[in-house]
Amino acid sequence: MLRNLIRQEILGHLMSARFLAAVVITLLLVVANAVVLLEDYEQRLARYNHQENVHRQKIQEAKTYSFLKLFVERPPNPLSVFSSGLDKRLGSTFEIYHGSVPMISSGSARGLENPFLNLFTKIDLVLIFQVVLSLMALLFAYDAISGDWESGTLRLVISHPVRRGSILFAKYIGAMLCLLLPVLMSLILVLILLSLNSTIYLSGENFLRIGGIVLTTSTYLSVFYLIGLVVSTITRRTATSLMICMFLWVALVLVYPNWSRFSINPVGDTSAERSSTNQQVEQIWEEVDREERQFIANSPLEGESPRFNLSYSDWSSSWGDRRRQINAKVQKESEPLVPHLQKYNETMETLYIRLAEQTALIRKKNLDNTSLRKATWDERLMKLSPAGLYTFATSAWAGTDLEGMSDFVRAVQDYRRTTINYLHDKKAFGSRQWFASDQGTVDWWDLPQFRFAPANAWENATRALPELLLLLLTNLALFTVIFLFFTKIEV
Repeated sequence: MLRNLIRQEILGHLMSARFLAAVVITLLLVVANAVVLLEDYEQRLARYNHQENVHRQKIQEAKTYSFLKLFVERPPNPLSVFSSGLDKRLGSTFEIYHGSVPMISSGSARGLENPFLNLFTKIDLVLIFQVVLSLMALLFAYDAISGDWESGTLRLVISHPVRRGSILFAKYIGAMLCLLLPVLMSLILVLILLSLNSTIYLSGENFLRIGGIVLTTSTYLSVFYLIGLVVSTITRRTATSLMICMFLWVALVLVYPNWSRFSINPVGDTSAERSSTNQQVEQIWEEVDREERQFIANSPLEGESPRFNLSYSDWSSSWGDRRRQINAKVQKESEPLVPHLQKYNETMETLYIRLAEQTALIRKKNLDNTSLRKATWDERLMKLSPAGLYTFATSAWAGTDLEGMSDFVRAVQDYRRTTINYLHDKKAFGSRQWFASDQGTVDWWDLPQFRFAPANAWENATRALPELLLLLLTNLALFTVIFLFFTKIEV
């Protein structure tokens, strides 16, 4: 009997106009946006490769250690086609400098070459599923019980020896199978497009992540179908049920996720926090000035750094934020002062490293208390909606969430420490080649290369698990409510 009920529900949905609409709308939106997103990814990948070449060229152009301009580029995530998350919203270029610790807010972003693609920067496949298919789920459910009650079909079915739980289960299975068909069909087409695209390579772990996105999508659609089923169970008219379902969809999908981000500001006015941070940083860097004055007082070096009282036959330099990039040729009469200048550079650059770490701790505390705290509150509020849970879960699967971005920043910070160790091993800070190339330029053949390995699929699953569990618990709670109401309904 249960098999017949499921077959009847499936056939009823497959023959309906709403199923045809769900298939056509989903396929059109997903395929059209996939083409745009793939073009966007190709441009970002080309820009990434170009920037990588530029960064390598800048390294080779550095004749002295101080003139080294070292940058790392965050590669575009191929799964951003499915869930863009923060992949295109945060900066992708980070400078590696021993006198500064890179943080998540330090990255610089580059604009899209095609300005019209900005219209689609926030429309990914997950957003289409989130908005369109949640509406379809409610349209599949709003008359599941109330429609049968109005037509008398419910009384006829219950008159047979069949349990009410079996009726609910058959309706749920039949509707969910038909809802998942547009999802799977569109994903198959997207995967075909990806396979035809030579710029995207999906590893086995990426397919596991896509599977996690499909699982989360199924759970999310189930929530909205059960919401519609609850409304259909407690109402007696399909028109009333449809109105309530549309109101809930607008509130849960369109209004609340956007309104919640502006409803509460736990941080308040951050000007005092920023002022305090700047004062602490200034106090730390005042130590540099004291150390510098003390060193020069006990040294034959005189005048303003970094030229001092040396004579140069050639001089080129670049300045900015206490950073001094120098490429000079020292004249013979100044050679006796060169060892003192080398000692000065070694002392000051080592001090920059130590104070940069202290400054980073202060700035990180400020970042945690302001921007990240606000983001954490926004995330908590958004998770009160199934749409918010779905957004964060899918971005965690794709690796485009805040943790995924933080993984890259931690790799950048580790690379900075690696380059500092490299410079120490070369005794670069106290060498002549730090500021002069007259006795040989620096050979960068053994400079450590930056490597970034994204979190594995198991780590992505662990990060997505809390939101996925909340969606599953929401399903269980809604089904329990439906069952309790449906078993007591009078027909």
